[in-house]
Amino acid sequence: MIVRFGYVAMSTVVGNASPSKTMTYKTFSSLNDREAAVRRLESIAADNLHNTLRLLRHNEAYDIKVYRFSSKLLPLATHDALTDWNPYEALKEQFQAVGDFVKKHDMRVSFHPDHFTVLSTPRPEVLHNSIRDLRHHVAMLDAMGLDGRAKNNIHVGGAYGDKPSAAERFRENVSALPDSIKRRLTFENDDKTFNAPETLELCEALGIPMVLDIHHQWVNNEGEQPADLWPRIWRTWQSPFAQADSFSADPLPPKIHASSPKSASDPRGHADHVIARPLLDFLRSIAPLTERVDVMLEAKLKDGALFALMEDFRKYEGDGVEILNEASVRIIP
Repeated sequence: MIVRFGYVAMSTVVGNASPSKTMTYKTFSSLNDREAAVRRLESIAADNLHNTLRLLRHNEAYDIKVYRFSSKLLPLATHDALTDWNPYEALKEQFQAVGDFVKKHDMRVSFHPDHFTVLSTPRPEVLHNSIRDLRHHVAMLDAMGLDGRAKNNIHVGGAYGDKPSAAERFRENVSALPDSIKRRLTFENDDKTFNAPETLELCEALGIPMVLDIHHQWVNNEGEQPADLWPRIWRTWQSPFAQADSFSADPLPPKIHASSPKSASDPRGHADHVIARPLLDFLRSIAPLTERVDVMLEAKLKDGALFALMEDFRKYEGDGVEILNEASVRIIP
């Protein structure tokens, strides 16, 4: 089984390359010339996209093929006061440059819209804003020219005191989404509310692939082992929504999230690094059933944690682990 590792948004290795520079609406509205204020927003966004491209070049240099974009590329893009602004057209060249690099180097990229994007909500205004945020993330991927293999990963959301009702709302709200949004979705189990079996049931019902977060599963479970769920999770990645618009592309491998607990007193928090052995044990357990899997590391030290993990995996060479490059291994069952 070939395993590729990636990281989230920011680099702790490349200096001065934040893709998440922002502007508050208070600052925006304090500028007397609105056109100049919009140009300032576009300048910040262009800088974020430039730094994203710098990080992608860094990733390519170190064989990192899995990367999550920052959701803060475009400051205030979904603010009610800026509905007349079309940042995707204004920054067309910058988006295209990012997308072209991704396609040229066959990278797997994604977004993870923030926790305010909740499709289990009972509040119509929250649902409206959540769908607007998903449309925004789809628009960014479309502006990059990326197909349906580039995903937006979300949690199911809150239970609101009645988990079965929340799950049913989620199912209804997802079913009502246009295919342009659904084909880019993946769902992830969380560490407090919707656990892995519950999330998996929704993924199976809706035909949406599931991203298994093994850290979340360790702290929020029904006694199941994550490997026991894997055959069903793997099958969710065979659904039509899992793949590209054209099935001529190589199949998209399943994806998991991995991190380590921050401490015994804060088991849900993410540590700076990822401890190699528990992750390796899980990978070994699914290797007989899986040809390829991509692992998004959610450690605080980002790419620094990825490089440290690869050094730890080198200690297992000859013990069912083969190092393929700077960010990939082969697990031999």
